[in-house]
Amino acid sequence: MSLADLPSLSDALRAAGLDARKRFGQHFLLDLNICRKIVRIAEVSQGDDVLEVGPGPGGLTRALLETGARVTAVEKDYRFIPLLQQLAGAAKGRLRVIEGDALTLDETAELMPGAAIVANLPYNVGSPLLVKWLTGSFRPRSLTLMFQAEVARRIVARPGDTDYGRLGVLAQSVAEARIAMTLPARAFTPPPKVESAVVSLRPHADRPTDRVLEQLQQVTAAAFGQRRKKLRSSVRTLGGAELCVLAGVDPDVRAEMIDVAGFLALAERSA
Repeated sequence: MSLADLPSLSDALRAAGLDARKRFGQHFLLDLNICRKIVRIAEVSQGDDVLEVGPGPGGLTRALLETGARVTAVEKDYRFIPLLQQLAGAAKGRLRVIEGDALTLDETAELMPGAAIVANLPYNVGSPLLVKWLTGSFRPRSLTLMFQAEVARRIVARPGDTDYGRLGVLAQSVAEARIAMTLPARAFTPPPKVESAVVSLRPHADRPTDRVLEQLQQVTAAAFGQRRKKLRSSVRTLGGAELCVLAGVDPDVRAEMIDVAGFLALAERSA
C-alpha cells in the first residue's frame, strides 16, 4: 500500500472507532489541503528530518511524508499507534513512530542535528514544549507550530502590546517569530472553543548562552510577575535599580515596555 492508497482521515477514524479526548487537548486537523499549506510554510522538502508531536490520526504526518521527508512522530495516546503504524508501512521506512510523552523525549538521541519541528500541538502542552525546545540542548533548524491563537499572539508580541510577556521575550531571544497562518475553530474536529494559529520560528544565528537563557527566565518571571510595578521594584531580588543601570535599562519603566534586547542585557548582567 502506498500513501495514495490510504483511506481518508475521516474514514480511518470512523473505521477505528476513534475520537478526540479532551484530557489530551486533542483537536484533529483532517483537511489535507490545510496540512499541506502548513508543510509549505515549514519549507520541508525531500530528505529533510522532521519531528512531529501529537500526530493523532496522521493528517499532518501524511502531508510531511508527501514531500519525501523522514518523519519521527511522537504520540502519547496509544489508541492512534495502529493507525500511525499503518501509515509507516505506506511510507516505506520514512516514518518512525514513538509512543511516549514529548515532554520527556530526548530529541538529541532520537533525531539528526538540524531537524525541523512541525506540529499541531496538543493545547495543554503547547507552551511547555516550546520552552523546552527553545532552551534545551536540541537545536532544530526551524519550528512550525500550531497553537491557540491567544498563545500565538503572546509568542510574537512586541513591547507595549497587551500580549507581551515572558513567552514572547524568551521566544524572540532565540528565534525570529511570526504568525504565518490563522485557522477558525471549524477547521478542526472537534472544533475547539478558540481560533488557532501557526507560528513560524527561525532560530537566530547568534544564540544566547544556556546560562543567559536560564537567567532570562528568572528575570522575566520577576518582571512580569509584578507587571504594575516599575522595574526597580519588580526585579529587586535580582539587583533592582543597580542591575537596571548596569544593563542600560530604565529602572522607572514597567516590564511591558522593555524590549528583548533589554531583557537579555538584564539577564547577562545578573548571570
